[in-house]
Amino acid sequence: MSTVSANVMQKEVERRRTFAIISHPDAGKTTLTEKLLLYGGAIHLAGAVKAKAKQRNTTSDWMEIEKQRGISISSSVLQFEYAGTQVNLLDTPGHKDFSEDTYRTLTAADSAVMLIDAAKGVEPQTRKLFEVCRMRHIPIFTFINKMDRPGREPLDLLDELEKVLGIRSCPMSWPIGMGPDFRGVYDRKNQEILHYQTEGEANVSERLQPKKVTSLKDEFDETFRSELELVELAGDPFDWDRIRRGELTPVFFGSAMNNFGVQHFLERFIELAPTPSARMTESGSVVEPTDPNFSGFFFKIQANMDPSHRDRVAFMRVCSGKFTRGMSAKHARLNTEVKLTKPLNFFAQERLIIDEAWPGDIVGILDTSGDLRIGDTLCEKGRFEYEGVPRFSPEHFGGVQILDPMKRKQLKKGLDQLSEEGVVQVYRQRGMLDKDPILGAVGALQFEVLKFRLQAEYSVNVNIDKLPFVCARWVESTDGSVFDADAFERREGNRAVEDRDGQLVVLFRSEWALRWAEENHKTFKFQKTAILKREIAK
Repeated sequence: MSTVSANVMQKEVERRRTFAIISHPDAGKTTLTEKLLLYGGAIHLAGAVKAKAKQRNTTSDWMEIEKQRGISISSSVLQFEYAGTQVNLLDTPGHKDFSEDTYRTLTAADSAVMLIDAAKGVEPQTRKLFEVCRMRHIPIFTFINKMDRPGREPLDLLDELEKVLGIRSCPMSWPIGMGPDFRGVYDRKNQEILHYQTEGEANVSERLQPKKVTSLKDEFDETFRSELELVELAGDPFDWDRIRRGELTPVFFGSAMNNFGVQHFLERFIELAPTPSARMTESGSVVEPTDPNFSGFFFKIQANMDPSHRDRVAFMRVCSGKFTRGMSAKHARLNTEVKLTKPLNFFAQERLIIDEAWPGDIVGILDTSGDLRIGDTLCEKGRFEYEGVPRFSPEHFGGVQILDPMKRKQLKKGLDQLSEEGVVQVYRQRGMLDKDPILGAVGALQFEVLKFRLQAEYSVNVNIDKLPFVCARWVESTDGSVFDADAFERREGNRAVEDRDGQLVVLFRSEWALRWAEENHKTFKFQKTAILKREIAK
């Protein structure tokens, strides 16, 4: 057990913020991430991010296919310090076809920043990720981006947040103008205007008291004042309890591309965002972050971060106590002691061996034995497991066919590792262990990524044929009865398979078929998510 004093532990916990950014593709997530890193001193250059192969690769896009396509498809862990606060930013994929890794990464976050394109409002991917945040009961902060471009009215955007997502909003700032007429934002707390102006290539933000503002056109000033008055009179007041319950989201306005409103957002976010929170174990007990005994859980596996070594890294969220390099901890699932000799801190692909970490921090562990799995818990004292990490229903399905049967062993290894990462889900056809598996993915492009990585990292070429299924559901009995999968397949025309943990899954051909099954099989639940199953050693 660490000998750190309670005061030191409390201080380290209070100065940490661990969050993820959720958004639809092209809302500006990567740009916002880079600007936050710029303010934190983690990088010294923030350039325009464009989805073109010839453009400069962004800081957090490191995988070869990401560099070629100019998109983020895997989660990165980015850490920096700002104003004495240790910020752990879980940089999740913004591309619509890479969301299961995002879903899992959200289990390690204490809060989320929801990025909205001012011209498009709430988009489908944002809605899906928002629901995962709501399921986890974590606070959500909203940054409405691209205010310097033509877009929708701010009041209309706030109304959509409530109608589409069911969450009320509390604007922390309010925009003055929009598009080419964008003049800045009003900081409601400090009652001052952040004045936006461009000087050649630079974009400058200066703070001005409202009464000193003379550069605003009368019509914009009038519109701004009338909207602000409406927000002050009819808007929701700031209420931290409602924010924590997911009923209210603080809203900020700005332009990440032009670096306006980002610093204001960062400062207020650090002030308002929650510190590392207590975690629930599978037995129902609660572990506080200030507990002196170290514990943590693994939420992500990434194979081949270093292609020259074909390594496997497991990402762990520290939940309690002080993590120290070289310490030993119990691997709860296997009931074995693990010596943690090379803990890593990651900045995209760059890695650095660290000596210590605190609750809220993310630590990479080289998994040379391949024993670590998503959802596993390490604990310094006792033996317990944190609540499991969910698996989510795919929306696209394919049958995999290997072109060279002599490389079936490499295919199995590749599918095992890549399914651990959340690239795809692998389903085995019942009673046919050697038959080519069925793959499930949240987005169709994941199959392309799978083919690319199997060839590049495992020297295996495959074809993936689209299958006529639209969703997967895990089957759970409500009264202990056994699900007759064979009869169900014959009668319904769907497919019953097993996931990699041996859990029964039904692949449905249509939403209508799913509804019919739910109505006619009342003693079974068809679950949209499933907790990753782990066999516990004695």
